[in-house]
Amino acid sequence: MHFRPILLTLLLSLSATNAVIAADQTPESNREARAFERYTQAAGELVNQAMGYLGIRYRFGGTSPETGLDCSGLVLNVFRNAIGLDLPRTATEMSRMGENISRQELKPGDLVFFNTMRRAFSHVGIYLGDGQFVHAPSSGGKVRIESLGNSYWATRFNGARRIVDDNDATPAGMMLAR
Repeated sequence: MHFRPILLTLLLSLSATNAVIAADQTPESNREARAFERYTQAAGELVNQAMGYLGIRYRFGGTSPETGLDCSGLVLNVFRNAIGLDLPRTATEMSRMGENISRQELKPGDLVFFNTMRRAFSHVGIYLGDGQFVHAPSSGGKVRIESLGNSYWATRFNGARRIVDDNDATPAGMMLAR
């Protein structure tokens, strides 16, 4: 599987960043360090939770790991179980949550969206880092890891959203739902 290098890269990156933050001890930097730590913990929980669903079969409309998951059912379960956040049911509704980010800004735990049914935001996955995402693909498939660089996904990429804000580690979707 490809997830071991992804997790190792994420952990090494977080360790190096935490070491740099620890060296700077001003009150402002302490507050930023705590926010960053909460964000990295939430992102790590999302990635770990998502990896636990690998191999679960796809089922259209599925929201249960026992009977099968569709793409948004996977994301719903991961966010609920990892950080206690209930997201909307469909990929289109999820695409309205949080903060819009560019492909270059992607961080582990962000949502990635694709046009797979000739309509925007018809498919969703969770970014893992290192150009990889996890998703429930389609009928006959199982939850798996894919590369954003794969030509199929690259041509269908629709955008990305950050649900967990890296500035204060709170659900960004909640802040935007005024």
